[in-house]
Amino acid sequence: MRLVFLIIMASVLSACVTPQPPTPPKTEPITAVYQSAAWAALPNWPGEQLVHSWSSWLNSCKRLATRPVWKDICADAVMLENQDQATVQAFFERHFSPWQITTNTGADTGLVTGYYEPLLKGSLSPKQGSVPFYAVPDDLLVLDLAKQYPDLKGKRLRGRLEGTRTVIPYWSRQDIAEGKMANAKILAWADDAVEAFFMEIQGSGRILLEDGSLVRLGYADQNGHPYKSIGKWLIEQGELTADKASMQSIQAWARANPQRLQEMLNTNPSVVFFRLLSGTEGPIGALNIPLTDEASAAVDPKFVPLGSPIYLATTRPNDSQEMTRLIHAQDTGGAIAGPIRVDYFWGFGNKAGELAGRMKQKGKVWLLWPKNLPLPNQTSN
Repeated sequence: MRLVFLIIMASVLSACVTPQPPTPPKTEPITAVYQSAAWAALPNWPGEQLVHSWSSWLNSCKRLATRPVWKDICADAVMLENQDQATVQAFFERHFSPWQITTNTGADTGLVTGYYEPLLKGSLSPKQGSVPFYAVPDDLLVLDLAKQYPDLKGKRLRGRLEGTRTVIPYWSRQDIAEGKMANAKILAWADDAVEAFFMEIQGSGRILLEDGSLVRLGYADQNGHPYKSIGKWLIEQGELTADKASMQSIQAWARANPQRLQEMLNTNPSVVFFRLLSGTEGPIGALNIPLTDEASAAVDPKFVPLGSPIYLATTRPNDSQEMTRLIHAQDTGGAIAGPIRVDYFWGFGNKAGELAGRMKQKGKVWLLWPKNLPLPNQTSN
């Protein structure tokens, strides 16, 4: 008994001598708060290019028309004869109510970036310095546990089998670069490793072959590792400053430092796998329809349902000039997270790439939601 008493006292004294670190306060997760707004409160409503965005809305309806929330609205849209600005504006004001998206922390402004469909030079066989675009590997496992764990709705785990029963994380970018992915299926090769990396971030692109023909690739899957910004890594390394970090400056750094190229790329363990696409329309977004230049966007679908019209008030890339547009939530992205987070699709080619690469603006977002229906966090859609 004395021995037990001494052990207990020693524990108590030890606890008194060594203070325990305080328990960190729990942080409340950021969620969306939808604030009812009048149409007149939307800056410059109906904004620029309203008529241009109409075809993008009709594309959304190709996927939404069978869903109860959207069925009647899409039926009216297809029957709309005149598509001038006044008619289109009247259509949206008749069917929708605007709700400004804010957060439970009080924020009403978020980050607006841009993406595009690049054109790369490449080949169907390897050359000196070329890098591959991979198809989805046969051993990639995709686990959807939402039925058993509702909190995981919209999230899928990816991995591979080790042995016969154990699922472990899939190979990282560094692993794949070192040749650890067995039986890799290669769709095409890019001449430039940095441009190939940025095509992964965009999620799609076209490759110009030596004979003048084009190969189109679109997003098929991902290796399950979280996306990490190489721009942020360069800033942390003191190689770039935050105000100068852009796609163009990263490309310039990579070409000036070829000996550190793979080191930089490996800091993002995420790898995108592709599939071959046909046709000449825009790349296929998460809604499984072609994106429309300057009228489509990637969003976080936890807060903005795919297919929804949204009104964006921001500024042009690296500029203070206002940019106000009705656009459509038709895509998602690994780095697109949060209620007020928009990745704006600029289109195809070098000009679109220049705009997308420089776009890192502040912006406000209004969700246009069907009148008299519960908001998206209160209903399935």
